[in-house]
Amino acid sequence: QVQLVESGGGLVQAGGSLRLSCAASGRTLSRYVMGWFRQAPGKEREFVAAISWSGSPTYSTDSVKGRFTISRDNAKNTVYLQMNSLKPEDTALYYCNVLGTATWGHGTQVTVSS
Repeated sequence: QVQLVESGGGLVQAGGSLRLSCAASGRTLSRYVMGWFRQAPGKEREFVAAISWSGSPTYSTDSVKGRFTISRDNAKNTVYLQMNSLKPEDTALYYCNVLGTATWGHGTQVTVSS
């Protein structure tokens, strides 16, 4: 069974950057498609980005295209989300997920101030 732990969130001003990490234990992630999702207060959880087991291709929702980059290091069993040019509307609890499964981390909070 895979356990996922997200980290790297925090408080940042608009226009700033953060790099989220999702570290896995219990099983290698190298065979899985991985995704990042987010949930803002009062809203449903939404898809942010996904990455194939090999690192390519990647997918992202339109609102983050050109600003967020998903990547992975299978040797470190870790998936990353580089977030640049952050906006207040990016404020949310960010989760990683083994795509298509019920395996989720507990999330890391990202807060972007205007």
